[in-house]
Amino acid sequence: MKQKQVLLLHVFYWLLIIFNGLLSRAVYSKSGLDVLDVTIFLANFLGFYVNYFFIAPRFFNPNRFYMMIVVFFVGVFVFVLFRYSMEELLLPALTGFRNYAEGTTFLYYFYDNIYYSSLTVFVSTNLWFFKYYFKVEEERNRLVEERKHAQLQALKTQINPHFIFNSLNNIYSLVYQNSDKALPAIEKLSELLRYSTKDLEKDVISLDKEIGYIESLIGLEKLRIKNPELLIIEKNINHPKINISPMLLVPFVENAFKHGDFRDKGFVLKVSDDNKVLHFYLHNYKNQKVKDTASGIGIDNVKKRLEILYPKKHELYIKDLESEFIVDLRIIFPYEND
Repeated sequence: MKQKQVLLLHVFYWLLIIFNGLLSRAVYSKSGLDVLDVTIFLANFLGFYVNYFFIAPRFFNPNRFYMMIVVFFVGVFVFVLFRYSMEELLLPALTGFRNYAEGTTFLYYFYDNIYYSSLTVFVSTNLWFFKYYFKVEEERNRLVEERKHAQLQALKTQINPHFIFNSLNNIYSLVYQNSDKALPAIEKLSELLRYSTKDLEKDVISLDKEIGYIESLIGLEKLRIKNPELLIIEKNINHPKINISPMLLVPFVENAFKHGDFRDKGFVLKVSDDNKVLHFYLHNYKNQKVKDTASGIGIDNVKKRLEILYPKKHELYIKDLESEFIVDLRIIFPYEND
């Protein structure tokens, strides 16, 4: 799109030059096409694009501003060289006509044409700057996007091992107790791993899949909880196919199970997407006997991903109280989800 804008500036400049030529002929009551009109137009055109494609790119140095003066005078020299060759060498040889008096030196010709060439060199150099700036801007945006993608991939790879580690600990506990729930737990974990292995490679998944992860995780955890009825889940999803980054909500639920008190307490989980604003609310009670110094890994991970994926489009409130932990997250989905 930006390259198209530069092209339109080129077209506009040459239309302006042609219009100015026609206007001057009308003002000065000239008729017919003067050969000098052709030669100066050709000198302008050739000087313009030699400067645009070769001189400005060759001499420009952002650390040496004085080189722009060099660009200007080299551009003027090229313009003068083209015009001098046509008007003082080619025309006299073909027609016997010349623009300047015979014997005019090249130095005089150069000095006299600084005025006529200045606009051409100035506009040509500035249009090259536009193209250069757009190219640099596109490259910068590309590098930013690549860095964001690399960060997200790194963050997502942190989630999977952390998630597996916690689940294996739970299953180990069930196996150690010879619980009948061990086999169903392994089946649940296998189901979760199939989901995560397949979908973590994607940039986005549907909201119903993300909630499916959460429901599978809760189903796995219910196998080890004495009072699973205390896990209150309220779901009101109107746009199940809306896109969301995979494993963005799961760490909050995982954190609740890892550090929550489920002996005679549960948690409240509410998920809704009214007006395409995702509202995720989770309230659980802490297990005061468990103090894990690594408890913040999953939460910090989500915070970083939210900043990258939804800058100024999300609100995350976390209340880390003495005996309670509350997460209140809202995400405004981007327009491409419409």
